[in-house]
Parts: sequence; structure tokens; C-alpha cells
Amino acid sequence: MDEDKDWIFYSENFAKNYDNFNYEQGLQQYCMSLSHKLIENKFTTKDYFGKVLEIGCGTGEHLKFVKHDFKEYTMTDFDSEALSVAKSKIDDKRIQYMVKDGAKLQFSDNTFDRLIAVHVLEHIYEPHIVLKEWKRVIRGGGVLSVVIPTDPGLMWRLGRRLGPRRALLKKGLPYDYIMAREHVNSCYHLVSLLRYYFPNGVESWSPFKVPFLDMNLFLGFNVIVEK
Repeated sequence: MDEDKDWIFYSENFAKNYDNFNYEQGLQQYCMSLSHKLIENKFTTKDYFGKVLEIGCGTGEHLKFVKHDFKEYTMTDFDSEALSVAKSKIDDKRIQYMVKDGAKLQFSDNTFDRLIAVHVLEHIYEPHIVLKEWKRVIRGGGVLSVVIPTDPGLMWRLGRRLGPRRALLKKGLPYDYIMAREHVNSCYHLVSLLRYYFPNGVESWSPFKVPFLDMNLFLGFNVIVEK
């Protein structure tokens, strides 16, 4: 069966449209910034991580929110064009760019001091396996930092209608269909997995601090990995 033309068009144009849809549209830009800050607010310029790995970095937007110092920062994404956009925006010789499948990392055990994954887990079909893979490449005492949307919570559904949904519909793209293929995991399931595998994790909710999915847009999760 041939791939759907709308999905092909969306995929082929993802890299060049992503920033416009998510970071250059007033309310949407503000909300997305909140999500990135969720896992960075606990760190300061006094903190240091030698080797940092970012999974699914997309066009490289998260780096500007990183406050701590580092020696090496490896940006990975499955989309080579998105990585090219990131590289064109970032001028830092400490950054490496690699095309990688976030579910199958070709790194040795205990390689990184911090692993960052912002808006990634909701797109992965077997998140329970992926979380084990991420843990494998983080050294004991290192930090795993994750951000996920509270999809399908009430506030998330409302925000979706007020934000990116309109932008895609104006482009003639079926937003609901695309999100059905993009967001394959609910926040309900993902937060349960995170709590199970990392019971010492610290949760941050936005924009409200109460740990209730329907009242928030994003969940941030930081955990010191124990081995």
C-alpha cells in the first residue's frame, strides 16, 4: 500500500517548517519555551556535565535553554535535514551532530553524564525498551532529563486547537491525522513508565505545578541514574 501523500509532504517539509510552526508563533512560542525550561530550571552556570547527549534534537532549539557548562554536547536526530538546520543556527565547536535512531544508540555503556530528550518519547513505539537503552549509555550518577506533552489531557487538547493546529490546517494539512501518527504514546502511559523505571525522579509540571495532567501542558522529568 502506498504511503499517504499528506504524510509524505509533511515529512519531507518537516525540517524547514518546524521552527515556524512551533517557535515563531506568539502563544505557541511561549508555551514551547516553557516546556524547554522545565528540565533546565534546576541547573545553573555553576553546574557541569562533561559529555551530554541530546536525543531527537530536531532543529536544535533546546540548547539555548541549557544553563550548565559542558565539555561535549552531541545532538542526534533521525532527520538529517533537521540536523542541518540545527547546525546552521548554532556556532559552538563543542557541539557534534549525528544522525541516530534514538531507540538504538551505538554508544558504549556509561558514556554520557547527561541525556536530554525533549518531546521525543511520545513519538516512540516501544518507550519501555527505549528508556532502558537511554539508561544504558548514562553513567551511574548521571542525569536523565525528559519532557513530554500532557497529550491527551484537557489543557493540551485546548492548546492544540489554539496553536499549531490552525497553522497546519492553513497549509492544507490534516493536523489531527498527522498528530495521530506522530503522538503514538499518551502522557498517562509515559509518566507511568518513567515512575516505574526511575522511582527517584523529580517531576515538574507546566504551566501549573500540581501533578495533574488535565491542568497542564507539559511534564518535565529529571532523575539521577542509579546503577
